[in-house]
Amino acid sequence: MPTKDTPNQAKSTATELAGRAKDAASSAAKSVGEAAMDQAQAAKSSVANEVSGVASALRTAATEMRSGSPQERTLGQIAEGLADASDAMRDKDLSTMVQDVSAFARTNPLVFLGSAALIGFAAARFAKASSETDAPTDDAYAPATFPQGDFT
Repeated sequence: MPTKDTPNQAKSTATELAGRAKDAASSAAKSVGEAAMDQAQAAKSSVANEVSGVASALRTAATEMRSGSPQERTLGQIAEGLADASDAMRDKDLSTMVQDVSAFARTNPLVFLGSAALIGFAAARFAKASSETDAPTDDAYAPATFPQGDFT
C-alpha cells in the first residue's frame, strides 16, 4: 500500500534524473563544441599554410622577373600581403577573426561581396584543376564499326 512519502520520493527521483540528464547534455555539448573548435583551428592552420605557400611561390616568381620591373614589384607586394595575412591567421583567435570579418562586411559590403565572389571563383578553378576529370577519349566519338563478312 502506498505511503505519503511515495509522491515525494518520485518527485525527488525525477528531479535527480533531470539534473543528471541536464549535466550529461551539457557535457556532450561541451565536447562537441571543443571538437568543432579543434577542427576549425586545424582548418585555419591549413589555410594559413596554403596562403604562406602561395606567398612563397609569388616571391619566387618575382625573383624570376626583371629586377625593378612593374611585374616584379607587383608580385613582391602581393607576396608580402599574403605573407602578412598568413601570419595574422596563425596569430589570431578564430572568434576574433570572425568578428573582424563581420565588421569588415558591415562597413564595406561591396568590397566584401566582390572579394567573396573572387575567392569563390578561384576556389572553383583550383578544385576543377586539381580534380581528376574523366574526359572522354577519342574512341567515344569514333564512328561505329560493323562486323565484316559475307552476308550473301
